[in-house]
Amino acid sequence: MAPSTSSAITLNINGEKHTLPVDHRTTLLDALRERLDLTGTKKGCDQGQCGACTVLLDGRRAVSCLQLAVAAEGRVITTIEGVADGEQLHPVQQAFLDLDGYQCGYCTPGQICSAIAVIEEHAAGWPSAVTADVRPEAGAPPLTADEIRERMSGNLCRCGAYVSIVQAVARAAEAHAADAQAAEVKGAAA
Repeated sequence: MAPSTSSAITLNINGEKHTLPVDHRTTLLDALRERLDLTGTKKGCDQGQCGACTVLLDGRRAVSCLQLAVAAEGRVITTIEGVADGEQLHPVQQAFLDLDGYQCGYCTPGQICSAIAVIEEHAAGWPSAVTADVRPEAGAPPLTADEIRERMSGNLCRCGAYVSIVQAVARAAEAHAADAQAAEVKGAAA
């Protein structure tokens, strides 16, 4: 008897569990778009090079066109549909809206998911390829335009809205830092 090439899996997407049968070769992108009707995540190159399909897996960015759905079982998956808090946009979404960080909008969901992860990575002190001092004791480097460009380089914008994208990421990072500082002050006062 030949081994089965499909399984029923349960995916934790945007805080909801979804159980579905999938062929073992089904990508996470295809499961999201074709099986669960979560079409905010876009199919661009289908080769992991454009970033249009970027989602968050356990808070880290991943190109869903290269991730098998069966390998995502048991992980926390966040798509563009899950980044807002109800009607309240995520600060990155708001910054993209305020600063016109999009033109056609096709790459925007992947850009936003990547930006969310970039801001968290930077806040955690992770260096990038352009970080001058990568020693852990140096702490997080300043989030300059060059740092943002390097950290977002896995996401392509065919319309060329990069200037506005960099500005939006910078603004959202400032808001994130202010929120973190306010939480720290509040925690110390408690």
